Amino acid sequence: MSETAPLRRGWTTGACAAAATRAALIRLWGGDWPEQVSITLPRGETPVFAVTHRAEGEGWAEAGIIKDAGDDPDVTHGALIVARVRGAPGGVTFQAGEGVGMVTRPGLPIPPGEPAINPVPRAMMEEVVAELAAEQARAPDIEITISVPGGAELAARTWNPRLGITGGLSILGTTGIVRPFSCAAWIASIQRGVDVARAAGLGHVAGCTGATSEKVVQSLHGLPDHAMLDMGDFAGGMLKYLTKHPVPRVTIGGGIGKITKLAQGAVDLHSSRSQVDFAALAELAGVPGIAEANTALEASRLAPELGQCVAETALARVTERFGTAHDGSRIRFDVVVIDRAGAILGRAS
Repeated sequence: MSETAPLRRGWTTGACAAAATRAALIRLWGGDWPEQVSITLPRGETPVFAVTHRAEGEGWAEAGIIKDAGDDPDVTHGALIVARVRGAPGGVTFQAGEGVGMVTRPGLPIPPGEPAINPVPRAMMEEVVAELAAEQARAPDIEITISVPGGAELAARTWNPRLGITGGLSILGTTGIVRPFSCAAWIASIQRGVDVARAAGLGHVAGCTGATSEKVVQSLHGLPDHAMLDMGDFAGGMLKYLTKHPVPRVTIGGGIGKITKLAQGAVDLHSSRSQVDFAALAELAGVPGIAEANTALEASRLAPELGQCVAETALARVTERFGTAHDGSRIRFDVVVIDRAGAILGRAS
């Protein structure tokens, strides 16, 4: 019997933008065009990127990296991510070029009127500028324009238009790495995590939607690493397995958007397969204006108590559906809702 080859990981648009920025800045500041460049990602990895596009003019240089998303079916796989750099006062500033969207509504990590380049990619590019400026004793005053040729067409296949990001794609990524999206493989890893926790005799495990909520929940409860299940969007995959292989206590943690979906009955929390019902959320909070909100995070700003309402509703929904294991034992759940910065918006147990 042949073994299935592991899925190949890839690199985010943010990582590609940072690599392109490095290549362009090397040239702008007098170096030869590099054939490839390496950058340091937020978790310390140092991937190497081939430079596939080069151009320059009076006072500017630009480089491009072709995005490799690995085995993930990413809409931007194969897209050219271009960074143009030029000297400009005021530190590092960002502009949206062709195919990169502009933010027009509140509730996203970047405020309206700004290019849709998320905070971590911005920080990665700022780090590239700071590093090269320090090496050459230059002021880190650089304007960076990110472009994705054809990005407006690609963006039509994403949720950007609904979120109020107009004109193109978002430059994304929190780790720089694209993990291959395989439902079966991910759920299998969750199941193995449950198995390991049970084998170790743990009475408390946690499943979280992302790295920030995992960090908050682990710190909150003092849980060991092997108690942390990599739930991601697959709440249903984790919960169904736990009803067959129960652990006495399970904490579920996540951002308010994902946990709102859970509270509204979804167990697959991926954006392509479930959406927040803002009318129902407005009714839950008793704040009619929430029905017009763009994101759940924006809704929580309209009603500060919403995070607690969502936590309590999600807890009731999960307990009703998954609280009794197949062997008749009870599973005690609790829910932690956070914002993007990791602040707790609500807890229910």
